[in-house]
Amino acid sequence: MKLDPALLRFEDAAIGLQFETGGIVVTEAHIVAFAGLTGDFFDIHMDDDYARALGYPGRVAHGLLGLALCDGLKNRAPVKFAAIVSLNWRWSFAGPILVNDRIAARITVLSKRATKNPARGIITLGFDLLNQKNDVVQRGENDLMVHTRAAP
Repeated sequence: MKLDPALLRFEDAAIGLQFETGGIVVTEAHIVAFAGLTGDFFDIHMDDDYARALGYPGRVAHGLLGLALCDGLKNRAPVKFAAIVSLNWRWSFAGPILVNDRIAARITVLSKRATKNPARGIITLGFDLLNQKNDVVQRGENDLMVHTRAAP
């Protein structure tokens, strides 16, 4: 297996490196499809009147849909890592994601550590998921195992 030389390896992921992803508009179709995939048809996600009765302007996207879209935005970002596997997520939901919100992520390399395998390292990425008003709607961290320069 030959790795794409454009992908950042463990040694290239400098602590403090920060970049922004592109964005995606969250549509009603995303919410309905996610509900169908997960079986989560809770009223706040499916019923505008119910969501309005709780003080929202309309239905609210599933929190895990926001996390899933954030991971996808990371994978399409201008900075890409020579990733092996995602190990862990620590995540919080700071505000609602509404239908037609445009979300994007700001990603920062927070820390990194070597593993016993010299071909692998672990980087910790920090995320701020922002809506079109630049409000943080979700935030968290992801431990990502990546190839080192010792990898083939």
